[in-house]
Amino acid sequence: MKNITVIGAGTMGNGIAHVFAQSGFQVALVDISQASLDRGLSTITKNLDRMIAKEKITEQDKANTLGNIKTFTAIEAGVQNADLVVEAATENIDLKLKIFADLDKMAPANAILASNTSSISITKIASVTERPEKVIGMHFMNPVPIMKLVEIIRGYSTTDEVTNLIMETSKKLGKVPVEVNDYPGFVANRILMPMINEAIITLHEGVAGVEEIDTVMKLGMAHPMGPLQLADFIGLDVCLAIMEVLYEGFGNPKYAPCPLLVNMVTAKKLGVKSGEGFYSWGHGTKDLIVADAFKK
Repeated sequence: MKNITVIGAGTMGNGIAHVFAQSGFQVALVDISQASLDRGLSTITKNLDRMIAKEKITEQDKANTLGNIKTFTAIEAGVQNADLVVEAATENIDLKLKIFADLDKMAPANAILASNTSSISITKIASVTERPEKVIGMHFMNPVPIMKLVEIIRGYSTTDEVTNLIMETSKKLGKVPVEVNDYPGFVANRILMPMINEAIITLHEGVAGVEEIDTVMKLGMAHPMGPLQLADFIGLDVCLAIMEVLYEGFGNPKYAPCPLLVNMVTAKKLGVKSGEGFYSWGHGTKDLIVADAFKK
């Protein structure tokens, strides 16, 4: 396990590339857009600079990390030497199925194919390949360089050998891997997303306002961030997509996404990424302002 390919240079992809490269792996970072690759490398560089400022790494560590990363705009070129491919594309099942079908044809026969999906069935993803025993989930947490957890999700056909290898590889990144089985939402989002959805329902039904709900959860439950603020950071479109996976997968009405969440996504009020969600996220300011739609 020396050569790692990461598909997608966005928030999760560049973070995954960062931790592998910093741990001494050779990383091929792939994205269809050169601009996305440039932004991804810029983010990695800034995060390394923060680590230097905190005296966690040296300038030489930074140089070594960046030297371990090569970028590609074509999947075939990026995966030709891969021992492990980690897909970190948008949480869209059709896109992921297409990527894995392509990866199966292009990656070496012995390569393990992993998905950073936060909710989509690994068994379903594996079904479009000829190597389902080598398909596994590696669900990193955001921000990847800081968060210790990696959910390791076994598909129906994933072998013990592949699972153990990915568990050990995750430990080499300084992470704490936790093995879970392949059911909708796995563990993290099966518990987290219904809580966020319930917070949105609480707002929708007028029980309390945005700041009040977040304050109760922060001060009363010792959460570092309120559920509505967290939803803005995750992206309301991502929250909705995961709730839909849970609802479809279990067929239980308790997983039905709140109508307010559906409406906000339809209106493209997606949180931080769009500039407005439950809060307004002004550029250049750290102050949270409750979005106009939720002011009393």
